[in-house]
Amino acid sequence: MGMASASGTERTLEECGLEVIELDKYPAFAKRNLHLRDPAMETEGIRRLAHAFVENPDTILQELVESAIDLCGADSAGISLKVEGKDGAITYHWVATAGKYAHFLNAMLPPYPSACDLCIQRARPQLFRVSKPFFDLMEIEAETVTDGLLFPWQVDDTHGTVWIMAHGREDAFDSNDCRVMRALADFAAMGIRQQRQQKILMEQASAAAAAAMANELAHSINNPLQSLTNIAYLVAECQNAVDTRMLARDMSADLARLSALVKKLLALPINRVR
Repeated sequence: MGMASASGTERTLEECGLEVIELDKYPAFAKRNLHLRDPAMETEGIRRLAHAFVENPDTILQELVESAIDLCGADSAGISLKVEGKDGAITYHWVATAGKYAHFLNAMLPPYPSACDLCIQRARPQLFRVSKPFFDLMEIEAETVTDGLLFPWQVDDTHGTVWIMAHGREDAFDSNDCRVMRALADFAAMGIRQQRQQKILMEQASAAAAAAMANELAHSINNPLQSLTNIAYLVAECQNAVDTRMLARDMSADLARLSALVKKLLALPINRVR
């Protein structure tokens, strides 16, 4: 996915084929109730992500977008990272993708027209749609986005978004999907933070010390974990089958392990991790 031509900046978003609406200013979204939720499936999906942080953190971003598709019934999902070049030019790097847009992994998009850029500017969840004029402007072929949710995340001075899309369904997502995506946005921030800290440690320390520290912190993350804790609590309180309560207990154990890793990370001298 390439860069838009200069003439694109002279067009309105509507002319560019983009519709981006703050969820809080779209009352019709709150009235949607589209899915029968499966608490066991949702808890297992979040638990799987928590487990990935502990056992295989290098793949967490890809695990995250694949889980977004499973948990929200999306056709595509992805994570974008706002990148500023040495010349000050801004681009949006798609660092993880899944579903029908999986082949757009590592795409670089301009800051205008951009739903990601608007989402970060507004610092709130957005509902968005993308029609053919946008893809014509980008000079690519892709399925239109008939319904999408976009959530911002931030790690220190680094910003990005996590998104899900439907290609054909006009009302594909509801407030329950919004709740799940808030948790996944937290996961995206944690994943980016962990990767950055590993890189800095490797660059700053001697080879032997960096290897030892990287191994020690390989499975460390930073907060927030509140979204996960809330989900575990809700499922544990759910009047449902025994297996759901067992999943909640398993998830609580993973959360305890994650919390211990966070405490270990935060105990490091600040100049060692920044």
